[in-house]
Amino acid sequence: MVKGPGLYLDIGKKARDLLYKDYQSDHKFTVTTYTSTGVAISSTGIRKGDLYLGDVSTQLKNKNITTDVKVDTNSNVITTITVDEPAPGLKAIFSFIAPDQRSGKVELQYQHEYAGISTSIGLTANPIVNFSGVVGNNLLSLGTDLSFDTASGNFTKVNAGLNFTHSDLIASLLLNDKADTITASYYHTVSPLTNTAVGAELAHSFSSNENSLTIGTAHALDPLTTVKARVNNYGRASALIQHEWRPKSFFTISGEVDTRAIEKSAKVGLALALKP
Repeated sequence: MVKGPGLYLDIGKKARDLLYKDYQSDHKFTVTTYTSTGVAISSTGIRKGDLYLGDVSTQLKNKNITTDVKVDTNSNVITTITVDEPAPGLKAIFSFIAPDQRSGKVELQYQHEYAGISTSIGLTANPIVNFSGVVGNNLLSLGTDLSFDTASGNFTKVNAGLNFTHSDLIASLLLNDKADTITASYYHTVSPLTNTAVGAELAHSFSSNENSLTIGTAHALDPLTTVKARVNNYGRASALIQHEWRPKSFFTISGEVDTRAIEKSAKVGLALALKP
């Protein structure tokens, strides 16, 4: 893909990943194996309290076409077919969930040096049409994210975003929920040598007049071990440590405590991902 402003989902992504990615209170176990023909087979089990969930997925790559098929606990078969660069900068994605006959969707993504566009439409008689676009460059970009329900004739989603990128910092501003929520985020690389970074996200809801603030940091203890921590204005403090004990195989342990109710038990999450 051509380097440029990226897609709308990339606005604020660095800060979101720093503050929320890999934190969890569940127990998750994933094993991936490869057949002699190159097909990847992954099995995932998740324990959420007393509830156990699982899924099995396969991935087949043939030249620029990737086919993903996943079967979940509810016997849904989720299929995604991705065609990379049928034309320069273009990606086509076709997805559907069996047995839901109304779940089919076609998505096109196009990335240019000064623009990134993603549009999708449901394969139904009265589909929901999604469009997102970003214009700008590697330094400054402006985008919008829209969803239109052709059945009701109403916009179900109207969002806008602004992203500023410098050598070691990224600042983003998002206006979501039809201009009811505004979110500002900040990501700063403190030390590239140790992958040390800090980030913050501040959100305000105009309808409820509520604010939320989350501050976090990440630091690499060594090339294979990363620690992260975060705290929000509700008094919830979280931390995790992730270790890559073999290539592409990770062990992650995370915990969260409510500092305003310290007598409550801490939430502890475990994740183990195994790849050959």
